[in-house]
Amino acid sequence: MIIKTTLKKSILAASITLLFSSANAFAKSDDKHKMHKLYQDNCASCHGADHGGYLAPALNSDTLKGRSPTALRSLIMTGSFETLMPPFYGRLSDSDIRDMVKHIQSTPKLDKPPWTIKDMKASLKVYVKDESKLPNKPTFKIDSMDDIIGVAARGKYGRGQGSEAVFINSKTQSIIGKVPTVTAAHIIDFDPANERWAYVKTDTAEIYKVDLYTMQAVRSIKTGWNGPGMGVSRDGKYIMAGSFVPHNAVILDAETLEPLKIFELEGIDPDGKKVSSDSGMIIGTPYADIFAIALENAGQVWVVDLKDGFPVTKIKNVGRHLHDAFLTHKGKKLMVASYDDSIVTAIDLEKREIIKKLKAGCVPHVGGGAAVKVDGRTLGFGTNFGTCEKTVVSVWDLDKMELVKQIPVSGGTESPAAHANAPYVAVDIITKDRRARTVQLIDKKSLQVVKTLDVGGHAYFPEYSADGKFLYISAGYAGDEVIVYDSKSLKKTANIQMESPAGIFSRGRVKYMTRGLSPDEME
Repeated sequence: MIIKTTLKKSILAASITLLFSSANAFAKSDDKHKMHKLYQDNCASCHGADHGGYLAPALNSDTLKGRSPTALRSLIMTGSFETLMPPFYGRLSDSDIRDMVKHIQSTPKLDKPPWTIKDMKASLKVYVKDESKLPNKPTFKIDSMDDIIGVAARGKYGRGQGSEAVFINSKTQSIIGKVPTVTAAHIIDFDPANERWAYVKTDTAEIYKVDLYTMQAVRSIKTGWNGPGMGVSRDGKYIMAGSFVPHNAVILDAETLEPLKIFELEGIDPDGKKVSSDSGMIIGTPYADIFAIALENAGQVWVVDLKDGFPVTKIKNVGRHLHDAFLTHKGKKLMVASYDDSIVTAIDLEKREIIKKLKAGCVPHVGGGAAVKVDGRTLGFGTNFGTCEKTVVSVWDLDKMELVKQIPVSGGTESPAAHANAPYVAVDIITKDRRARTVQLIDKKSLQVVKTLDVGGHAYFPEYSADGKFLYISAGYAGDEVIVYDSKSLKKTANIQMESPAGIFSRGRVKYMTRGLSPDEME
């Protein structure tokens, strides 16, 4: 009897212990799930869905090793001035902020969180079921659809209210439409074959198909976790979108946004290592029915033919850490920036081979590119992040493929803008001090900085109107407006209000391909 009673007590004690340990395990699991969701909802669009970094630094157990939990908690509470990071004090509870610090300091960079074709198809949303019933002309007054400029307004904190694509009539300098996006808009591209369609991609890889005639989204799809790469084919039939997370790219039917084929981005890098790679630039070209995509980490450019099976030609050893690029010579030549090698590699898309590797200053970032015709030469301009003492804008002769000059500028630069009818090449200064308020103007003829505009806010992403008469500049973060200048006199002509404007994209680009070349100069 004593033995039986003792046995029952032992079994009961073991059961209670097991119950409590299971409850603790479930509680820890729930806490982990809660923190994962809080991270994805509040941090991932900038710091990366895989904790590996994106627009903002990586937040994981390696990068935060040795960091003070108190300092991290304070940063989360107060936010980061002049970035998209809000103060989370009052938005999250103190216990959630403390748990978030523990979460990011204990979580390793995730190994390629998947996002499959099945996931994409499940994310597809249709807002207008019958597009044939949409009006057959713009519902607003505009002389030419080429006069439209799209602005990626990131919103106060990069998500929710204020995150939208804003469309402007560049002649009247007035807003003609706003399309809300779930998180910050990043890229706006236009259908070269049909003036009514535009495509907007967000930081979290949603793509919106936008009807410019009625200024509304008709469909959307989520193509990954994050990554800005997107291009539209010359016939408007296909979109290609790339991701940082996961490491793949997808071709979509541009009409329906249905995914057609996924490409796993991996290859042998210039140092002989097999790597899985982020997607860098993706670009369609007026030259042929192809896409070109840069594999950032693999140092390769793939040329994808838009025919049965979407076959790929791989151009290897392009450079280390590829990112952005621009086209020239009727879209037959591609200029690709290599951050780590400080070069821009010229590629012949017709022959599918490297032409030459050109010196390009310190950490080249060519943005959407800029090229001008001067005295019979095609000159290309490349900006540089300038994370070294020498900050320059590189100028190349794109006919001979040789460096012409490196122009000293006041800081790191990100995006050049030019137009055939404007006398200046505009470059934004991104150095993190008062210089970030400014844009510098380079005279096309003398190739010297002749003027510095104090735009205010964080001034970046200059863009000329389609006719070249006006220069549009984002004054984001502290500025919250797009400022417009007369392109010749440089007098301010308008202030257009929106929250945290960033990239500016003229629909005129589909005609002149590279900013600075008129349609008859694309030789």
